[in-house]
Amino acid sequence: MSYRIAVLPGDGIGPEVIAEAQRVLAVIGQRYGHEFSLTKGLVGGASLDAFGKPLTDETISLCRDSDAVLFGAIGGPAWDENPRFELRPGQAILGLRKSLGLFVNLRPVRSLPMLVDKSPLRPEVVRDTDIMVVRELTGDVYFGQPKKRWLSETGRRAVDTMDYSEHEIARTVRVAFALARARSRRVTSVDKSNALVCYQLWKEVVREVSAEYPDVELTHMLADTFAMQLVSNPRRFDVVVTGNLFGDIFTDEASVIGGSMGLLPSASLSGLPTGKMLGLYEPIHGSAPDIAGKGIANPLAAILSAAMLLRYSLQLEMEALAVERAVVATLEAGYRTPDIASAGAPAVGTREMGKQVIDRIRCRED
Repeated sequence: MSYRIAVLPGDGIGPEVIAEAQRVLAVIGQRYGHEFSLTKGLVGGASLDAFGKPLTDETISLCRDSDAVLFGAIGGPAWDENPRFELRPGQAILGLRKSLGLFVNLRPVRSLPMLVDKSPLRPEVVRDTDIMVVRELTGDVYFGQPKKRWLSETGRRAVDTMDYSEHEIARTVRVAFALARARSRRVTSVDKSNALVCYQLWKEVVREVSAEYPDVELTHMLADTFAMQLVSNPRRFDVVVTGNLFGDIFTDEASVIGGSMGLLPSASLSGLPTGKMLGLYEPIHGSAPDIAGKGIANPLAAILSAAMLLRYSLQLEMEALAVERAVVATLEAGYRTPDIASAGAPAVGTREMGKQVIDRIRCRED
């Protein structure tokens, strides 16, 4: 089989970690008889430098014409403080979500046995945690209008509008319930219905959709309570579904469970994860300009994002499992990048960590 993949390395450590994910895809192709046609495009700061805008029509077309998108990271000091908000690198990812119809984000959060000591939380708190966070991507304050700044008689003011439609909520919630059916059949919906009208609608729609899935247990939880429970009792959660803003915040908070943001992948999808679909796959970490070019960034989140690409967009479950098992085997063998290495212990660089994963894909029997 032949698959077209758009590769958008972006800025900072993006090109470094995506290079390792590409190498992993290449060896998967060799081992399982697939041809991955990888075409690079510019996005974020790299696109600003080349074309004067963070996202071009050419890059959007490249992504639309592909089976999946592998995305690195965007941003850096040279671009992030541009007074023209539309010319900041972060607008590229919002533009891609809108242009490609990517309405839901999946972020798995796992605590691996060999890394429980890397979490700032106690090992007995995080051990065996396995959560799938489902985040709505096209509504909330990121896209609501009006969105503006102005100078009033009393000084500077700004407004962002939180806006949700029944349709936006329902399609996201259906993804959460569909995923729960393949897991432990439990969904926690996180809202702020005690204070926000948008989340009163959210809660109503969640209840209505849940009637379509009588075999899945539904729990409602307020966002502030969830924030506390996520770091005090994360094992109580299986599938968590929430809005755009809360999902953004809580998944970064959840990275402490696994021990490093360098370990967490994500998938942004255009439909239910039950058939081939266009998706964008990226590590949740940022561009990390302070370590860019040093060859020490952890590539595992990018590699695991490639595994999600294989699973959801290409429906290659066996290949996805091969990547994930190779990552676990590499960690079990003791290999660590600096972000997850113990104080004073040896660490390997980005390239070597990628090589170790690739070696285990080549030699492992399914």
